[in-house]
Amino acid sequence: MLTRVVVAPSGFKESLSAEAAADAIAAGVRRVLPDAEIDLVPLVDGGEGTAVALAAATGGRLVTVPATGPVGETIGAHFALLGSGDTAVVEMAAVAGLSLVPRDLRDPGATTTYGVGELIRSALDRGVGRILVGCGDSGTSDGGAGALQALGARLLDEEGRELPYGGAALARLHRIDPRGLDTRLADVELLVACNPYNVLCGERGVARVFGPQKGATPAQVEELSAGLENWAFVLTRDVAVPDTNLRHGPGTGASGGLGAGLAALGARLLPRFDVLLDHLDLDARLARADLVVTAEGALDHQTPRCKVPAEVARRAKLHGRPVLALAGTLGEGAHEVPGVDAFSGILPAPMALAEALVRASELLTDATERALGMILLGARLPAHAEVSGTQRPSSVR
Repeated sequence: MLTRVVVAPSGFKESLSAEAAADAIAAGVRRVLPDAEIDLVPLVDGGEGTAVALAAATGGRLVTVPATGPVGETIGAHFALLGSGDTAVVEMAAVAGLSLVPRDLRDPGATTTYGVGELIRSALDRGVGRILVGCGDSGTSDGGAGALQALGARLLDEEGRELPYGGAALARLHRIDPRGLDTRLADVELLVACNPYNVLCGERGVARVFGPQKGATPAQVEELSAGLENWAFVLTRDVAVPDTNLRHGPGTGASGGLGAGLAALGARLLPRFDVLLDHLDLDARLARADLVVTAEGALDHQTPRCKVPAEVARRAKLHGRPVLALAGTLGEGAHEVPGVDAFSGILPAPMALAEALVRASELLTDATERALGMILLGARLPAHAEVSGTQRPSSVR
């Protein structure tokens, strides 16, 4: 009997927040199991919705402040003060996320993390002792250069002129003057919740892996990669804490290289779920489930690399709980995510991406209903049921 269902999805990028995805799945569960107890655990991975979710989970609050958006305009951004009062959560996507970059302005050579530095500065103004920076869903590829500029560092070319915003300018970086960096950074614990698989430079560097998703052409990918190589060299020489591997260190490529920029200031780059999920009591909630339903925008070979469904499945299996994963799209490797017992795409038929994004909530609810219906049908079948006769079943037209 399925009497307790834990719904623990991530958001669907540019479509559904984690909270909206959880609500959509719950609606589908209720169609099939109207009496089930449903425990909603919308999960954050450092990207969109992180500040809101952690503020709600800890009895904290959001602080709204103006800041510089990814294309240089002033926007209304926010960070969270957790219920403990001594920790701020800066969600980089809230000020430099891809969803904040209009589609006709998606040039990762020009977008900036300047607003991230402004939010960190605003958090310092509140007197916190710890700042947690959530990385994910970024629209930038500037290595965190903009954030350092906002925090007081001067990025100079060979003639001593200040560099403009964006990763394209990093190839011209000659030296960094760190003397203007906010001195309060030395007195705060700076933690970065990130995907440790993302590195700044090399063949698997962030510009090559994620640049095209942010609008980079093949030529721009190479330009950005070269700029980030130069950024890593100059940043290591002029700013970085000794023995910090900014080129290939785990997490240095997080959010277009923001991880590297903050690591140079002494931030600790930590696997995001080690930092974020402790606030949600996830393990205890999974232990009480009869079924766990998780979801994300795409289920594929990248999912085991620190994505929400893989982490949920891993933790659920520690308690022997079955896991169903739903996804907007299914790609290569979808059937190989450890701990996922069954999976399904949410599209009932081919459709344009724009339509799928608009209808995502409806599609997710319907897909949940279909998947649970199949699970219940399977539960009713005899253990050794056989199909008698030799007649082939007719196709449904």
